[in-house]
Amino acid sequence: MILLFDSIFMKQNHTTKYHSFYCIGLSYEKANAEIRGRFSLDSTAKENLLKEAITEGIDGVLVISTCNRTEIYGFAEHPFQLIKLLCQYSKGTVEEFEKVASIYKNNTAIDHMFRVGTGLKSQILGDFEIIGQIKSSAALSNKFNLLNTYLGRLVNCVIRASKLVKTETEISSGATSVSFASVQYMLKNVKEISDKNILLFGTGKIGRNTCDNLVKHTQNKKITLINRTKGRAEKVADKLDVTVADYTNLQTEICNTDILIVATGAQNPTITKSIITTEKELLILDLSIPKNVANDVLELSNVNLVHLDDLSKITDDTLVRRESQVPLAEAIIKENKEKFIAWLETRKFAPTIKALKQKLEEIQLEEIDYQRKNISNFNEEQAVLLSDRIVQKITKQFANHLKENTTSSEESMALISKVFQLEK
Repeated sequence: MILLFDSIFMKQNHTTKYHSFYCIGLSYEKANAEIRGRFSLDSTAKENLLKEAITEGIDGVLVISTCNRTEIYGFAEHPFQLIKLLCQYSKGTVEEFEKVASIYKNNTAIDHMFRVGTGLKSQILGDFEIIGQIKSSAALSNKFNLLNTYLGRLVNCVIRASKLVKTETEISSGATSVSFASVQYMLKNVKEISDKNILLFGTGKIGRNTCDNLVKHTQNKKITLINRTKGRAEKVADKLDVTVADYTNLQTEICNTDILIVATGAQNPTITKSIITTEKELLILDLSIPKNVANDVLELSNVNLVHLDDLSKITDDTLVRRESQVPLAEAIIKENKEKFIAWLETRKFAPTIKALKQKLEEIQLEEIDYQRKNISNFNEEQAVLLSDRIVQKITKQFANHLKENTTSSEESMALISKVFQLEK
């Protein structure tokens, strides 16, 4: 089915400019953690990017930045408009982007969002944390009036497909996610894990999920949380019955721990060689993008550093089962994508139907004005009510005809425009 993007979404700027729908970005598939970190966008950068998109006249923009990917979905004359925005508000350059870039247009961009939102593009197959990011990104775009009708509908369709994939397949069976993968790694590689001192630095979403998995799967009672904002750590601790330490005591707590999990989400490293003064064996798991543990810690012979990219390579029977569910998930995606396409097809009729209704209303006003001048005691109120219903019925009849006869819709629209002398 052909997508008529150009006839549906356009921007008037003295002359008509036709825009296509693009997705530009990079992910773990081509970019390592260091490069992904350079292109990551924090909340402030996202907001500034959206504000700039408004000044650039870009209609409809969605920005996603997670540990696995940074992507911009939006309407533009050329994808470079979106690439420029990404590079302007991240630390990456155009030259770096070109080496790891993924660019999708129109139909392939739609398909890509469906696959991302349903976990098929997750670094760990079936990890559904991304759908929460898409929802948050959509809410932010809506705040800046950049979630246009098209993009809003697409996001809703992706969310619906994601729910169906999660409930009707076993692609998310088990507990395989980045947060669980870290715990799985410890269970396989750390002896007597329940007796180890574990320090979790950062209580954002990944930090909270990791702590939850630690409590569930390790039976460890020596888990300590640290967060720059102590209140956030205390909320997590109250629910999971773990200990909270002051951020100012971070260095001391590191000296007392056996395992340090870093999930701070900062734009620069929060853990460096200088802060680690212990000489005992220390396992550090960095679950952050950009990397929040500096490379200089590798100079310490007692430190073993593992990054989330390494954790995501873990495969087991759970992932094998998930892979068998991919065809079912793709069938769900196909069905929901087709529904979106069908809706999109009807959008191309909207300008013609709107113009037709305006033309009929002009005829209505002219006729009422004529009758008012030529008929004494003319009941204008009744005439308006009656003619309004006629206009609505005629408009609806034409709309139904166009929707039900998609194979000849172009000819029908041309005929309607010609008969009623509608402006293009």
